[in-house]
Amino acid sequence: MRKAANRPKTGLDAKPRKASAVQATGQCVCGAVALEIDVPARWAWHDHSEASRRAQGCAYATYVGSYRSRFRILRGAEAITRFEDAEAGTARGFCAKCGTPLFYERARSPTMVNIPRALFTERTGREPRYHLSLHEAPDWRYAGEALAPLKGYPGVMWERPKRKVRRETDGMF
Repeated sequence: MRKAANRPKTGLDAKPRKASAVQATGQCVCGAVALEIDVPARWAWHDHSEASRRAQGCAYATYVGSYRSRFRILRGAEAITRFEDAEAGTARGFCAKCGTPLFYERARSPTMVNIPRALFTERTGREPRYHLSLHEAPDWRYAGEALAPLKGYPGVMWERPKRKVRRETDGMF
């Protein structure tokens, strides 16, 4: 584990502040860690970077950004483990029990914390309308191709192979 030189603070380190009237709560897969942010979130986006793709284990990660003062760990602070990358100036928090990614911090944005959107069941007050690092998106991602139901597998969609176009010949061959 690499240690970040300027360790960003988490909601664990932040001063307690009065919560807004509306919150969105989230939790890890096993439920050991619960967190909340005040709604609305500051922003939301899809991150196609290789670092987020590897950390989240998917084609791209969708995050909501919150001011650190509006982010709280409700339960399970002792179950959070961190990966700190001093070279990149980033830190990622994970549930030590189930491995769920919980937050992403950058030393260059010390007042912000980014949380995977999928942790929240409620609305966060922001729609993800931005795409970061699209040039790093993998070629195997879903890019809006036409899909059809897969017969015999309810809920499964598939991309039909494209039909080969036959060339018309002039009759000589």
